Amino acid sequence: MTDAPHRRGADRTEAIMRTTLELGREIGYANLSIEAVAARAGAGKHTIYRRWSSKGALLLDSLLSLNGPGLDYPDTGDVVADLRAQIYAAVDLLAGASFGPLFQALIGEAQHDSRIAAALNERFIAPQADKTVARLKAARDQGQLSPGFDLDLAMAILSGPLYFQLLITQEPLTHEYVDRILDALFTGMGPRPRP
Repeated sequence: MTDAPHRRGADRTEAIMRTTLELGREIGYANLSIEAVAARAGAGKHTIYRRWSSKGALLLDSLLSLNGPGLDYPDTGDVVADLRAQIYAAVDLLAGASFGPLFQALIGEAQHDSRIAAALNERFIAPQADKTVARLKAARDQGQLSPGFDLDLAMAILSGPLYFQLLITQEPLTHEYVDRILDALFTGMGPRPRP
């Protein structure tokens, strides 16, 4: 009986986050409001504001808690195949019809709200970058990559074109585009024959 209030609180939190995603997909981030979420979720807006300081914070938590990106790397021994599988999953998540526009809006919101930017970096961007660098390091240690290649730079080169296309040109992110990035990068990253 002692965890009944805790469970009710957790259920209420999950209901609010689910409502946020449903409503966000229906009306878009620009039209989303704490008041609309509260009304649909059957919660008081003060309940929501006690947990989240803004609709951006609520959307971030909803996206990452309920649709937490399962973007872990496989390690098949083939770094290009592993990167391809992981980046395909990221592209499907970030550019997908269901949540892509909400992720784009969240990234846009992070440009104006330093708390959202910090939370997005801490909970999504930095962990994904760390996983990518760790996978590249393992490949370098196995001789699949040039020993002197800058792994942090490789991470930036892998992700930069994706965010550029997603946020700036707003062209579709496709698996074919990912293949082009990987082909271009690994032509220059591969180990060089010894003289």
